[in-house]
Amino acid sequence: MLFDTHVHLNAEQFDEDLQEVIERAKDAGVSYMTVVGFDRPTIKRAMELAEEYEFIYACVGWHPVDAIDMTNEDLLWIEELTAHPKVVAIGEMGLDYHWDKSPKDIQKEVFRKQIRLAKKVKLPIVIHNREATADIVDILKEEDAAEVGGIMHCFSGSPEVALECLKMNFLISLGGPVTFKNAKKPKEVAAVVPLEKLLIETDCPYLAPHPYRGKRNEPGYVKLVAEQIAEIKGISFEEVAIVTTANAKKLFDIN
Repeated sequence: MLFDTHVHLNAEQFDEDLQEVIERAKDAGVSYMTVVGFDRPTIKRAMELAEEYEFIYACVGWHPVDAIDMTNEDLLWIEELTAHPKVVAIGEMGLDYHWDKSPKDIQKEVFRKQIRLAKKVKLPIVIHNREATADIVDILKEEDAAEVGGIMHCFSGSPEVALECLKMNFLISLGGPVTFKNAKKPKEVAAVVPLEKLLIETDCPYLAPHPYRGKRNEPGYVKLVAEQIAEIKGISFEEVAIVTTANAKKLFDIN
């Protein structure tokens, strides 16, 4: 019983064989998935998938790379969608200083607007962070994001930052990189963060775990993430599966 908390089955990489990918995930023990939409087309597709499959839920928000494209109409649309029973979080949102499509000030403004929306509709948030840790932590504190809490998606920061995020009511989600042989930080984070504060994800089709690194990722591979965390913590795979699934269901308010 695994919960892949961050998938992009709405990506074109799955257009040809989506049903087979879903069947492989079920065979691997994946019982729940959250499909993340981050712009108009991917949000629309996330909603379609959540309505089509009982075990798929949707997260809707606006990606920082495309912050410059977001209009007030988009934000209002996202707010309307949060009334849907299968929408469990807002995101992915945050800051991305790797790409320079959207200026930092616009990214910050769009990030703040989405945090405020989440507090208004009382939903957790999903944070995308690339090379922007200090500014993200500052904004989460300034906007009192702890009120709704959420997920530090595909966390790549230090154990110290992870513990700081826990204090702000965020769960730490680990993906494929925790399985990479040279990934020191994710392994340290997996060791330090209590299991009750951990989630697992694939971020598929990106960041496939070892031994599939460099290939298309898919939800069934989340089992490899859970197995790696179990090994690091010296506990059973079953315990990791049960507790991380319970953590996700509690955060997303899924019965």
